[in-house]
Amino acid sequence: MAEKKTDIAITGMTCAACANRIEKGLQRMDGVSTATVNFATEKASVSFNQLEINVSSLQDKIRTLGYDVMQDKVDLNITGMTCAACSTRIEKGLNRMEGVQDATVNLALESSSISFDPTVLSSDDLIGKIQSLGYHAEYKNEQQAEKVDHRKVEIKKKTRLFLISGLLSLPLLWTMVAHFSFISWMYVPEFLMNPFVQWALATPVQFWIGWSFYKGAYFALRNKSANMDVLVALGTSAAYFYSVYLVLTNLEHIASHSVGLYFETSAVLITLIILGKVFEARAKGRSSDAIKKLMKLQPKMAFVERDGMTQEIPVDNVRIGDLLMIKPGSSIPVDAEVLSGNSAVDESMLTGESLPVDKSIGDVVYAATVNANGTLRVKARNIGKDTVLSNIIRVVEEAQGSKAPIQRLADQISAIFVPIVVGIAALTFIAWYFIFSPGDFANALESTIAVLVIACPCALGLATPTSIMAGSGRAAELGVLFKTAESMENTKHIDTIVLDKTGTITNGRPEVTEFMVVDGFERERIISLAAAAESQSEHPVATAVTAYGEGVKMTAESFEAIPGHGIRAVVDGENLLIGTRKLLNDSKVTFNDTEASELESQGKTVMFIALEGKYAGLIAVADTVKDSSAKAIVEMKKLGLNVVMLTGDQERTARAIAQQVGIDEVFAGVLPAEKANIVAKLKADGRRVAMAGDGLNDAPALATADVGMAMSTGTAVAMEAADITLMQGDLMRAVDAIQMSRLTVRNIKQNLFWALAYNAIGIPIAAAGFLAPWLAGAAMAFSSVSVVLNALRLQRVKLLK
Repeated sequence: MAEKKTDIAITGMTCAACANRIEKGLQRMDGVSTATVNFATEKASVSFNQLEINVSSLQDKIRTLGYDVMQDKVDLNITGMTCAACSTRIEKGLNRMEGVQDATVNLALESSSISFDPTVLSSDDLIGKIQSLGYHAEYKNEQQAEKVDHRKVEIKKKTRLFLISGLLSLPLLWTMVAHFSFISWMYVPEFLMNPFVQWALATPVQFWIGWSFYKGAYFALRNKSANMDVLVALGTSAAYFYSVYLVLTNLEHIASHSVGLYFETSAVLITLIILGKVFEARAKGRSSDAIKKLMKLQPKMAFVERDGMTQEIPVDNVRIGDLLMIKPGSSIPVDAEVLSGNSAVDESMLTGESLPVDKSIGDVVYAATVNANGTLRVKARNIGKDTVLSNIIRVVEEAQGSKAPIQRLADQISAIFVPIVVGIAALTFIAWYFIFSPGDFANALESTIAVLVIACPCALGLATPTSIMAGSGRAAELGVLFKTAESMENTKHIDTIVLDKTGTITNGRPEVTEFMVVDGFERERIISLAAAAESQSEHPVATAVTAYGEGVKMTAESFEAIPGHGIRAVVDGENLLIGTRKLLNDSKVTFNDTEASELESQGKTVMFIALEGKYAGLIAVADTVKDSSAKAIVEMKKLGLNVVMLTGDQERTARAIAQQVGIDEVFAGVLPAEKANIVAKLKADGRRVAMAGDGLNDAPALATADVGMAMSTGTAVAMEAADITLMQGDLMRAVDAIQMSRLTVRNIKQNLFWALAYNAIGIPIAAAGFLAPWLAGAAMAFSSVSVVLNALRLQRVKLLK
């Protein structure tokens, strides 16, 4: 859904006139549907199209009018999270704060979106709270390129730590071969077997490379919770400090190297976990590739006409109202209106449609689309963060940052998972030390460490958000914008889709399909006379006739509209009647309506033409079916959906259109207020209903449905009420939405299964003593990476065109 409603707190208003001034200023902005300002509560309530404008623009507008605003929502980047328990702990901590209305934390995006009351606390208080929990938070920069750079810096840092840790751990890993009889032949340098050398190599890995685990564990325990850092810190510290204890209590045996130490266990574990984090960070970075691709499309420079000259300037310096020259083959830098020129523009990056769109005077072109073959002179309408491209990126990011209902399962598990694992590890140690290998501390310790390490819940926390990121990003590339992760999940469950007729199944504008002229009359002249006469009328049918006679130079000398029946006009000195049977009958004009009846049975509107009192022909007008509608409905049925048509048109017209596209269940003659009632009735019958529409009268039904799909070619109100926006106004995108939803939810379930399966299988194996700690570390790292890589498969999904 592209439409959004927000409340903005305003300061500086002194009287009701101030409120009226702000209200009018907001209402005049492109993209604003409704705006009301309440002087008493000092708040503005604004509904707006996110593809045309954003909250920052609304706030800027209020400031330009001389007033100030209070921010009530903030997006933060968070670093330091290692698993689902971290994101859950931050989320709970924020939501417990007085004044916080809602806070969501996304582990995969490393971000948080927080709605709060600015009169109770500030955004700095929120950052302070996150830092008190042991994590770092900073304001999300609207220029997302910086966010990408931040992730690259993080990857470089983790890679550097891994390389250092690897260099220090490799000699310790070398000494590990001495423990295995089947490779005892391998040469191991004598000095590496020295316990003090091993101690020296392991210490920087434990306390420098592994410092982040200690820090995270400290803050987690201080806040009475536990996360992955607790497990890693416990496991590696046990191995390290037990080894130190053995060195200090067996000094007399050091020279013989007969003391079994575990420095390599702690060092290799930390190294493997850091390596897993490197892979994970790289894979997570790829999950937002769709966004990055969109960001890179906008050109950096623009050719602008200033002071009578065309000059190349940075696109950031373009102002609204500037005149720009768009050369063939170049990208369009801003949203603009065509003033002169004709060309085809490739809009595939916005709509997913490969065919170029013809543009001429009066048409709108969008930033980052590509001008194909003609030079265009355009006037800038939206720039920077207000372009359609910028707003698409924002809508997709909001969807990626939101939580799907299925995520609640992972949150509930992660909240109790770590304490349970610590308990299992304690029981494992007790069982081995007192029952299975009485008194064998080393053996009991190894099994305990393996349990602690393999149980790290990283994969569980990544299972849902990475799939949502990849799925919604791919959907955006296809021209489908999911408003939230919840709408993406809900779409998977629908079994019935209700389609509005006009503008959804059909093109939404009448077109002349037949123009028949009686023998004895000149066809071109009758067309010219009819077009000249109808050009005086604003009726949609008249518009179709005028367009059919494009280029007609004649004008009507007199014109009279006869409501409900037609028109009477004088064109080029001849009396002309165009209208219904009744109009011609009342004027005593005789005619044969056999052909007209046949056309009307096909759902077409027929108008009769009389010239100087004689029947001259007829015009058949119909709202034609979109080229893709029939195919889309076939695909919907293949997906197992019941397809229903809902329209205010008469029964005969509705049935004719339904027959063309293959719909059997039709509700015709439905008033706008009744559409929502029919959707509600279908839901009451046990159906899970999606509604696709584009008009103002569809908004209540879109809001009533389980999932609302709005055509981007429709009204802003319809998009506000919907959960999904279909960028091309094409029903095939509705099919894409359903398929992407099903694929994404299936991918989430796969991820959750494997995340839980790793632990369900690995923990018992580790507890049974069959898994060395370093192998447990490798398995834990692989589980996180495999979950992310599985989610990334969604980015390669190819759907029907």
